[in-house]
Amino acid sequence: MKILIINSGSSSIKYQLFKMPEEEVICSGLVERIGLANPEIHYKSKNHAIDRVCMITNHAEGLEKVVKLLLDDETGVIKTTSEIAAVGHRVVHGGDAFSDTAFVDEKVKAKIKELFSLAPQHNPANYEGIVVAENIFPDAKQIAVFDTAFHQSMPIEAYKYAIPNKFLEEHKIRKFGFHGTSHKYVAKLARTYLGEAQSEKIITIHLGGGCSITAVKDGKSVDTSLGFGPNEGLIMGSRSGSIDNSIIFYLVNNLGYELNDVNNMLQKESGMIGLTGCLSDYRDIEAEALKGDKKCQLALEMSAYRIRHYLGGYIANLNGVDAIVFTAGVGENSIVLRKMVCENMDFFGIDIDEQKNDIKARKLTEIHSDNSKVKLLVIPTNEELEIAKQSFELIN
Repeated sequence: MKILIINSGSSSIKYQLFKMPEEEVICSGLVERIGLANPEIHYKSKNHAIDRVCMITNHAEGLEKVVKLLLDDETGVIKTTSEIAAVGHRVVHGGDAFSDTAFVDEKVKAKIKELFSLAPQHNPANYEGIVVAENIFPDAKQIAVFDTAFHQSMPIEAYKYAIPNKFLEEHKIRKFGFHGTSHKYVAKLARTYLGEAQSEKIITIHLGGGCSITAVKDGKSVDTSLGFGPNEGLIMGSRSGSIDNSIIFYLVNNLGYELNDVNNMLQKESGMIGLTGCLSDYRDIEAEALKGDKKCQLALEMSAYRIRHYLGGYIANLNGVDAIVFTAGVGENSIVLRKMVCENMDFFGIDIDEQKNDIKARKLTEIHSDNSKVKLLVIPTNEELEIAKQSFELIN
């Protein structure tokens, strides 16, 4: 069975075509910097590798270019779209409606659409991916895997907000958490690698365009930084992360901003792009910081500070930690940020080895020193494989 996995992020599309249940990757690739300067498309199969800079203004254009590569007479891996038995989609926000993987039907699509306002950079892209895939692969089953599902195990003291009870009871306003597929995948690998007795308490840190940190106890999520929508917690590429909510009222009541403008600013003009003035990609920010750009240097320092802030809280709530895992594009590749996060945390028994850390991880890698009481791991996430597994299980 061939299952195509589409993982639409806020400015990227990761894709992999699997032969299941063998978990064989037939081809894979990435469309990145969608809607930004110099968009790129990458494609890799057994016999071909393609890297192109091309105009890609939205996710629909990106997906159409991916399909052309899959079907190309010379470099493609399928002859017709009917060879694809299923298309598995990463969907960011499932609210309280989905605690597991689901076949896509009109009700599922309506719920995903209903949640656009809570994940404005993601659910629309996820929805668009589903609609485009339905048209291109009419014979395939469309399957949705929800980022929020892994976090359904959080206790009420972690997911409930301190606002009147009616908002949870009547309107389901609560912390949902995101990046669950990624956190689940790397936590599972860490527990397999370390052994369950040595990995009862893990903190996983997903750092990419969007960022989140999750406390995992005995393989289950017990707290996470992203909340009702994907804008709480850590500083992200274009999202602010946690701020004092009185700032919103001040902007509206005192500075004359419209609520929609404030929402757009917090979602698309804040975070690293707001701090640097124009940059959201950590590769660009680190390069400019190395050249002496003060704004970029401060942005990196603030990002590391916020991560440490959450690390300390989760270590307290877990009553210790066995391992800390860095994952996703920035977590796997940013030598600088990992070092900044782990410095001066010897009180917690955290000691990074700078030589071991000097890598861009392509496999599970230890970066802690011999003296560190806490294991520090870099584990490349593979949300696509996790989605493929869950899709295959649902079909069967």
